[in-house]
Order: sequence, then structure tokens, then C-alpha cells
Amino acid sequence: LFLGFEYFSTNYFSDLNIFVTFATVIQLITIMAEYIARNIDSELTAWKEDSMRKPLLLRGARQVGKSSAVKNFGKQFRYFAEVNFERNKAIKTFFQGDIDVRLIAKKISSYINVPIEAGKTLLFLDEIQECPEAIMALRFFKEDYPELHVIAAGSLLEFTLQELPTFGVGRIHSLFMYPMTFDEFLLANHEEALVQLRNEAYRNLSIDQAFHDKLVEYFRTYMLVGGMPESVLAWIKTHDFNRCRNIQEDIILTYEDDFSKYKKRVNPDLLRTTMRGICHQAGEKLTYKQISADYQSSQIREALRLLTLAGIVTPVVATSGNGIPLEAEADEKSMKILFLDPGLLLAVLQLEGDLSQQLIELILAGTPQELVNKGGLTEMVAGLEIMRNKPCIQRQKMFYWEKKGKSVAEIDYLEIHNMKITPIEIKSGTQGGMKSLWLFMREKKLTDAFRCSLENFGAFNYIDNQDNNATRHVTILPLYALSLFRDSPRQYSSNQEGE
Repeated sequence: LFLGFEYFSTNYFSDLNIFVTFATVIQLITIMAEYIARNIDSELTAWKEDSMRKPLLLRGARQVGKSSAVKNFGKQFRYFAEVNFERNKAIKTFFQGDIDVRLIAKKISSYINVPIEAGKTLLFLDEIQECPEAIMALRFFKEDYPELHVIAAGSLLEFTLQELPTFGVGRIHSLFMYPMTFDEFLLANHEEALVQLRNEAYRNLSIDQAFHDKLVEYFRTYMLVGGMPESVLAWIKTHDFNRCRNIQEDIILTYEDDFSKYKKRVNPDLLRTTMRGICHQAGEKLTYKQISADYQSSQIREALRLLTLAGIVTPVVATSGNGIPLEAEADEKSMKILFLDPGLLLAVLQLEGDLSQQLIELILAGTPQELVNKGGLTEMVAGLEIMRNKPCIQRQKMFYWEKKGKSVAEIDYLEIHNMKITPIEIKSGTQGGMKSLWLFMREKKLTDAFRCSLENFGAFNYIDNQDNNATRHVTILPLYALSLFRDSPRQYSSNQEGE
């Protein structure tokens, strides 16, 4: 409302301008009422206050909340100037020919009837993939108009960036955005106190069973609702899983409608087949033959690359794990796949029949041990949590370890923690079921590892009789606390297990 009064009292008095201003105020009020706080909010605020900021490119899959986050962020400015290149097609002509960004800003201001003033206005260029010239012009905002706050975002943006010879590397700052993390989901459900209590419990490696059970139930709900903002908002308003499922199915169909835009030489049916085939192999090593016998491996590999570009999937690549960086010994012929969102994955399976019902029953009614040890979906959600809680300033890569031979050994995820390679096992149970972990730690001479499950917090020291009684420290980190992975608990338990 303050923004509206500012408009009314300073610059605008014609009937048309008052109508536009009122519409802007109503839009901002709607955003305030519907918006769910995101981790990216603090990153945007930090960018705003940075005296050496660059134009910001917000990247991520469709419908993860990029535009909503920017519009909500726009409340920190006196004026919010939004250009949507899908709707405002005429504005594309402003970026043709010689680039004078100050003149372009004046033209945009006149066209949309919003003041563009350095320090007072946030200029938002949405669906910028529709105007490659605007992407190329972003660098000149840094060079010629650095005092103006400029953010750009778009759907399928990565495809356009690939086709440009350069788009201002070094003069543009990127942030990557994903569906909501479990912590964001908890906060959206107004569980701030529960999050704080959980964080304090990790430092002491102890949480009351009642709170542990509550967090486990929230985690089960999160696996069904997922982290797509529209689905989360529907859950908060209705607590109706079917309502969420309808939204998820609509999003999947939107993604499939986009396939024709990926690249003209790629068959949309191939992309659809690949996406759905991946969902059937959640938590498993990817096998092309299981996706389809009608397409060659090279075709499926290309489809997988495009789905990765679109942000729908993230490969988890096998690596030897001998040193940093992990990708130095990565083998891209062996990989698992993280699908964008657990709720969307279940929706894909549901669209193919009733294949998700068994998973849904496991999530809702299975014991915590069954849910972790029998559900590849749980391993996938753990990987998503690990990835999304990393810094958002770059596209994150994920790795796992496998040892081939007569008996296959595998570690679900490898991460760098305190500048050391750290294995993470997604598993419930005792040390007897962790032979791959002991083998890996023995071979690599490692002392620290994490076991993630739906157990309570804990830790133990494992005495390795096969390695001169070397001590291995294992922290038990519940899946609902994976955002705390990079923090360190105060102490290890004195409990010891041996072999």
C-alpha cells in the first residue's frame, strides 16, 4: 500500500496511470499473501547490498519459484519494473542494434510506466531466453549502469545460454534455484521452533523421541508433497494429498509440453520416454536398456544431457574417490540420477498407471527402517537434500563410489567435508550391514563418515580389526537434518563396535 501511495503522491495522476499503479499494488499484496519464504531470499538481499554487485541471472527448472522470489524481493525497492519477454514482445526491439543500457532503461520505463531509478528500482527481465539480445546486453549493465539493480530469469534458459558465443562471463553473477528443501518445507509449515530445536539437538547428538517422531512424520509428508512451491502452498492450505498430486501432474505435463522447445533434432517422445524411464530407476544405477529398447544408447544419452540442462535431472557420477576434486576420477559411464522432486517423481509413476501406490503406502505406513532400506526414493531425496543445501552460486555436481568385481561395493554419496573426502551411507541398521563403508574407509585411509537414516541422532566409534585396529568415527545424521551436514557435532559417542 505504501508503494501505491508513493505513486499517487508523486508522479501519476492520469486515469490510466492510476489504474496501472493500483494493479501493481494489488499484485504486490497478492505476492505478500501467497509467498513462501525461501533460502534464496537472503542471497538476494546480500546481492542488493553488495557495492560491487553484477547483474544477476537466476537459473533453475521451470516452476521452482524464481519469478515469485524476485517479485517478493522487489518489495525491498521503491519501484519494481518487470519485463516479461513472452508478454512484452515489443520490448525486444529495444535491445537491437547498438546497446545503450541507460537509453534502454528509459524506454522500458516509458513503456511499462514505472520509474527506473538507480538505487530505487529493481529491473526484472523475466523469460529472458525469449530475447537473446537482452542476455548479451546484461554485461553492459555492469559496465555502463552498475548502480542499477538488474535481475534476469527464464525457463529453459540453459539452452539459450549454450547457443550464445558469450553472455558476459565475469560481468554477470548467477544463482541456481531448486524446489524447496525440507527445512524450507518445515518453515512454510510454521515450524520455526522445531527447526531450532533440531539444530540444537544435533550439536548434542540427542533429541527427545517425541520431537524425533514429529520430524519423521514431516519428512514422510515432504516426500509426498515434494518441494514445488505450488504443491507446498496447496498442502498448507488444504492438507489434501490429492490436491497436491493434481498440481504435480500438471507440472509434469507442462515439462513434457516444453520438450518440443528443447532442440528441433531431438524427438519429444524420446525425451518423454527417457524422463519416465529414469523415474523407474530412482536410487539405482542407470541402465539405458531399461529405459527403452526402441532407442540407441547414444540417443538416450543425448536426451539425458538435455534433461540435465533443463534442470529436471541431476547425474550422480561414479568416482574412484582417491582425492580432491572428486570429478578428476569420475566415470560418466556409471551414474545414478536424481529427479528434480520426489512429489513429481511419484506423479510420473502415477501417470503411468498405479505404479506409485506401493511407494506411497511405504512412505505413509512403512517402518522407518523399511522406508530407508527398501526405498530408492529415500536415497534420492537424501541426495537432493545434500545438493540443495550446498552454496547456490554454482551448479553442483554429485558423486558416489562403487567397486566392481565378484561382490559389488557401493557408497551412496561422496562429499568434501572439512577438506576431506567423506562417505555418506543412506542406510538403517548396525555396522554389520555397512561392509561397503568399512571397505571404502579402509582403502582410502579415512576416519570420518556419516550414516543417514530415520534413526535418532547419534554417533559411534568403529574399531577396524582388519586395519590395525584403526578407529572409524561414524555420525548418525537423521534424513530430516541433512541441512546440518556441513556443521560439526560437539562430540562423538563413546560407544564402540568392532569386527
